[in-house]
Amino acid sequence: MNAIQFRENLLDIQGNLRRYALKLTRDVNDADDLIQDTTLRALKNVDKYVENANFKGWMMTIMYNIYLNNRDRLDRQRRLIDSNVDIANVPVSVSGGYSTPDGSYNIKEIYGAVNRLSGHIRVPFSMYLSGYKYAEIAEHLDIPIGTVKSRIFFARKVLQQELKEMR
Repeated sequence: MNAIQFRENLLDIQGNLRRYALKLTRDVNDADDLIQDTTLRALKNVDKYVENANFKGWMMTIMYNIYLNNRDRLDRQRRLIDSNVDIANVPVSVSGGYSTPDGSYNIKEIYGAVNRLSGHIRVPFSMYLSGYKYAEIAEHLDIPIGTVKSRIFFARKVLQQELKEMR
């Protein structure tokens, strides 16, 4: 199936996707988000579609998997956050450590430590901190993704050691 035919099939199936998304989410806004996520995932993975396979089934499977992943993520968040706890009256330990001002690092110390990293590990690490994905960093710096991961790993190790010594 060529790209044009794939996109035509994608447009033709939008009504079916909407009905299925509404059935799963029971919310119009969540259904719209699910349709958008499904369409984007299908466009990203057009190369994984097998010729002469059931296109509608393939799309519905993508949608269902995204729905399950999102639902599982929300369930984990709900289990971690106890809504019965009054956040304003949570007892706080006063024993010191990293959660207190005395035990935390000054932001200038952290930035200074990052800036002291050698350039070949500082640049990928700074990009990673700025929100770039490994693949984006690799593409931007024109280096293999494995090199990006190892440089970020080494930067973390150097920073851990340097910040530990500042204590």
